[in-house]
Amino acid sequence: MRAQSSIKWAIPIIMLAALTGCVTPMSGDVYSRNNAMQMQTVQYGTIESLRGVRIAGTKTPIGAIGGAVVGGLLGSGVGGGLGRDLATVGGAIGGGVAGSAIEEGVTQQNGVEIVVRLDNGRTVSIVQAVGGQIFSLGQRVQVITAPDGTSRVTAG
Repeated sequence: MRAQSSIKWAIPIIMLAALTGCVTPMSGDVYSRNNAMQMQTVQYGTIESLRGVRIAGTKTPIGAIGGAVVGGLLGSGVGGGLGRDLATVGGAIGGGVAGSAIEEGVTQQNGVEIVVRLDNGRTVSIVQAVGGQIFSLGQRVQVITAPDGTSRVTAG
């Protein structure tokens, strides 16, 4: 009985750890695997404004499915007969909703909206996660654009 109880609590902890590993860094310091060894365009400019923003978390089926499995397992340990069946279904539904919300919350990031006046006169706005770089108004920066159109701001 004690081992079964430990397993029921271990599963949500493992899921939370797995979801934390799903967070994709979106700062100017981190490149995705697809951007490595790709030629990227570099433009220079000056920061005109900075604004703190919140980057929404992801909602994939992983959170909902994982939550449903955990909720169903927890519900199946309640009562017996029809009550157990209802608890299992209710646990799966509630777990799916909770798992999705947990995934979204865990993958949210603090970000910054950086408005840059490029040397060619064009003004662009780029949102990226707050990383190791600290930006300031009037700072010279590079705007690096990948072939897929994603851009980042780095110290110039």
